Formats: sequence, structure tokens, C-alpha cells
Amino acid sequence: MSNPVKAPDTLMEAIQYFSDPLTCVQFFAGLRWENAEAVCPRCQYKRISFLTTRLMWKCLDCKKQFSIKVGTIFEDSAVTLDKWLCAMFLIANCKNGVSSYEIARDIHVTQRTAWFMLQRIRHAMHTGTFSKLSGQIEADETFIGGKARNMHAAKRAEKITGTGVEPFHLYRYIDEQAFSFNNRHVTDADRFVQLCSNVSGKRLDWNTLTGKHSVGR
Repeated sequence: MSNPVKAPDTLMEAIQYFSDPLTCVQFFAGLRWENAEAVCPRCQYKRISFLTTRLMWKCLDCKKQFSIKVGTIFEDSAVTLDKWLCAMFLIANCKNGVSSYEIARDIHVTQRTAWFMLQRIRHAMHTGTFSKLSGQIEADETFIGGKARNMHAAKRAEKITGTGVEPFHLYRYIDEQAFSFNNRHVTDADRFVQLCSNVSGKRLDWNTLTGKHSVGR
């Protein structure tokens, strides 16, 4: 299955471009595998047959079928790829962030589903490491947390202007801001492709997200 990776430049282009399910699959195949040639996620076999009617592959060795979602942040999600891609374009290129309520309205899913999607996308933004700093460096600091009742009334009114992020999820929001800052000099299309390139090997299930069982980042 050929796949010249092409990325849309605007949200409107993204909506139009990814309206075709086959285009969505081809787009991610080109980012995930060399020459868009699928590799079986179970046995790593490369002799694969593409099932056009199902938009899935079948491994000719282990005989198992798999979709483009397997082994990515999309795995086990019933949300279609066109909605995922529009949400990713929005969050990758919105400088002030985008809420789950906005995503829910824009792509017609529930707020709970949109929140889960956003947390998975933020998980893909996590680099997992720190790059070595060099050259001229500017460092700032911030304080997050503390009890509002311990503040002077005037300071409380000045500092607390909205809702605080829950500590358990704080690092995901930081990952989002770090991703935006580190990719601030590239185009919207390139920033979107960078995010899409990070979705493989980063599964995040509901229990892990909500802390129902303890799993490392």
C-alpha cells in the first residue's frame, strides 16, 4: 500500500483530507513503518496482506489480523481516526490549549471521551527524557499548589483566577506546554506530523489514567 505522507496545513484542510478512512490509515502507515510497509506487531513478520474492505492487515505467518491502532494511543478506542486526527491537529496547534468540552463539541463525542482522548494525546507529547542544554539558556520558575486558605485575601484574589490542575495529572499538562514550546518555530503541519509520529508504543488505558492501578509513566 503506497503512502506519500502528506500533512494538511490548516484545520479545514485536515477535516477534508482525513474524511476518507483509507487516507487516515495510509497517513499513519507512512509515519509508522518504513515505506509504509506494515510489520506484524505480534511476530514482527513483514509478509503482510492488506485487507482493503476492512482497512486492516493480515500477517501471513501468525495469521492474525491487526489495525493501524494496535500499539498506539488509539488502541481499544472506538473513536474513528478522522476524529482523532482533527483533535490532534487542534491540540498541537492551539497555543492557549483546548479543553475537553471544546473537543467534545467540535468532533461530536461525549466530554468524558474527549477528556480521555486529550490525556492520550498529551501522553504522546511526552518525550520521556531531557535533552542536554547548551548555548544561552533562560530559566524561569513557578509555584503550583498550596492551600488557598493560607493566602492573604488580596493575594488569593490576585493569584487564583481559574481552576487548579489535579496534581495526579499535572505532568501531562506540562508535557503539552513543553511540546508546544519546543516546536514553536515549526509550521502547524510539521507540528502536527511530529505529534502523529509519537503515537506508537504509547498506550494509555483508563485504569492507568485514573490511577486505579499503579503503572510507571
